Amino acid sequence: MSDKPRVRFAPSPTGYLHIGGVRTALFNWLWARKTGGTFVLRIEDTDQERSTPESVRVILDSLRWLHLDWDEGPEVGGSYGPYFQMQRLDIYKKFAQDLIDKGCAYRCYCTKEELAAAREKLKQENPKAAFVYPGTCRHRTDRPDRPYVVRFNMESVRREVTTYQDLVFGEVTTPNSAQQDFVLLRSDGIPLYNFGVVVDDITMRIDLVMRGRDHMVNTPPQILLYEALGQPVPRFAHLPMMLAPTGEKLSKRHGAVSVSEYRDKGYTPDAVLNYLVRFGWSFGDQEIFSRTELIEKFGFDHLGRHDGRFDARKFADVAFEHLKQPSLTDTASYASQVQPFLRARGLADIEPDRLMKAIPTIRERARTLVEAAEAMDFFFREPPAMDEAARDKFLTVDALPHLELLAGVLREVDPFDAHVIEERVQAILQERGLHIKVLAQPARVALTGRKVSPGLFDVIAVLGRDRCLARLGAAIGFVRGSGR
Repeated sequence: MSDKPRVRFAPSPTGYLHIGGVRTALFNWLWARKTGGTFVLRIEDTDQERSTPESVRVILDSLRWLHLDWDEGPEVGGSYGPYFQMQRLDIYKKFAQDLIDKGCAYRCYCTKEELAAAREKLKQENPKAAFVYPGTCRHRTDRPDRPYVVRFNMESVRREVTTYQDLVFGEVTTPNSAQQDFVLLRSDGIPLYNFGVVVDDITMRIDLVMRGRDHMVNTPPQILLYEALGQPVPRFAHLPMMLAPTGEKLSKRHGAVSVSEYRDKGYTPDAVLNYLVRFGWSFGDQEIFSRTELIEKFGFDHLGRHDGRFDARKFADVAFEHLKQPSLTDTASYASQVQPFLRARGLADIEPDRLMKAIPTIRERARTLVEAAEAMDFFFREPPAMDEAARDKFLTVDALPHLELLAGVLREVDPFDAHVIEERVQAILQERGLHIKVLAQPARVALTGRKVSPGLFDVIAVLGRDRCLARLGAAIGFVRGSGR
């Protein structure tokens, strides 16, 4: 394997970007970044009925949100494009003709009806037998003027088995008798998967193919194509699968499986990647990794063969750890990532300094950026959304002197610091023989509109003198006006 490999991620734009695909992209990206190699993004859009420009945009936006940047591909360019398969049909046609000229492929004029009749006849004779194309057109020399597909000629293969060394599963051997004359090009010139992939990987100089182990069935015919074309065979690494908790293939019915859903849930990109990397890769007992650590520590010696089962609760725990630990999500990064969720709550005027001060007050409790935005709402909404039940319970005539006491302290205290304010308030309460609880809950409701919030004095320090006095004044006015 080259010191600076060329690897690729080749999704089909037929819907959302599945997190299983992201895991494959991540492993390829990590290896490219670790080795100084090249990460190529290729769009396999040959399924014209299901491929859409909108799905292409989802793929590109999702990878960019995850910061899995590609070195060559759509919107980036490169020396080996185009990077959309439907823009490469002339290339496939040329390679197919090369195989025909070598006797390694041939034109097949059998119609769908003829093949369906042959399948039905076999079914009648032996219901359990699997249909294998019988090579009807393998030795035809005529060129009738009608549609045809191009098939690989298995008679051109002179050995009985195909063997390769997988970087994860070790030596893999498949009898060539398991292969039939598989189709390379359809009659409309669109390649089938195995042929398109091989031609693309050859022309894009991909020398390491890293993908899910469900593709292992495709590797032997692809190796035969490389050899028939006289091209070097790349190294292969097949990754264990991400399965549902039940052991089935992971799909929508098992919960959120698209990148956009986790973005909208308020997970951070690094948290998503941290969880996904553990499907097939481990580094001792370590569970939580920064992106830098993943690049430094990733390697094939830590890849395993066992499939993993998706665990939504574990995923949520990993996401929380990334938000909670400043070493993984520093305050500036936290601020930039939470702002879209604050804006979604209608909070457009967000003072950067106040946001940076507010984040440490909620970091230990907010499990997602959605929860973080909800927890910080009162810092930026004026007036704060009021819990009426809390207001009726705590903003009473009995609380009035305590609210006025706090307002008096806040007018005079300097510096306006949480520790200084707390010491001053506690000293006055002690002089009067009062417990902090007589002041804390009414003040919390007055300042935040809630019964539960970060520490009262931290809240005061973040809100600042003017905003605190305005909110306390409003609460005092409410109590006086209601006469409760």
